[in-house]
Amino acid sequence: MHTNASPNLPQIIPLWPAGRTPLATAEDGVLPRLTYYLPSDEFRTGQSILILPGGGYSMVSTPKEGHRPAQLFASHGIAAAVLEYRHAPSRHPVPLLDAQRAMRQLRQLALTHGLRTDRVGVMGFSAGGHLAGTVATQAAHPAGLVGDALDNIAAHADLAILIYPVVSLVEPWSHFGSRDNLLGIPADLSLARQLSIEKAVTAHTPPMFITHEQFDKAVPSANSLALYAALTAQNVAATLLVTEGATHGSGLGPNLPWGAALLDWLASHR
Repeated sequence: MHTNASPNLPQIIPLWPAGRTPLATAEDGVLPRLTYYLPSDEFRTGQSILILPGGGYSMVSTPKEGHRPAQLFASHGIAAAVLEYRHAPSRHPVPLLDAQRAMRQLRQLALTHGLRTDRVGVMGFSAGGHLAGTVATQAAHPAGLVGDALDNIAAHADLAILIYPVVSLVEPWSHFGSRDNLLGIPADLSLARQLSIEKAVTAHTPPMFITHEQFDKAVPSANSLALYAALTAQNVAATLLVTEGATHGSGLGPNLPWGAALLDWLASHR
């Protein structure tokens, strides 16, 4: 495993063509934007990961759950891109449109830099984990087609990494703050069910790595347990690591009990 792959300076890339951001509002400000970390060429594994920070669909926790994980991945030869996606007051499907567009961007960047276009994954933390799970289980949304070359590039994920994720939007252990920000109040319960990751899993869902702390009080670990059960029922390869503790929002670092396990898992999916 390479641990000294000095990444190139990150590149900030506009997500949408000028003047063609779908469902744009005045509140969007500088969002959305993509920051791309490309490892030094002699250490590249060929993999690329889109990182979706958490924040309850009300903000984006970029440093801890975005740039630090991206830097860690790049130091191990894995290209990474941090997406600062739109959130409340924007509602569904806006975050999904941004994430699917970013997957297309990342796959095009992989082609440009000689990386594997069939090893482009998505990773999300907390509500970003829900968004990553949505990318992994939902079809490309037609509102994300804007009439440029990226429209023809696949928006699916080849693998998914969900870190203390929000999974269900309809169960008693759901994170209703995230649901309220994503769907509004009152939520359309039919749509909430459709966007519950554990209910959207099929045999075509990509392999997943899931981790959660057992007594997480912000987003109960029941979310990850239910998702793992759904993946197993559909014979989808998955790794679930539930660790002792009650922390939520720890981010990603090699010192965490699952950090090394995740890197090993990625090495097994090259």
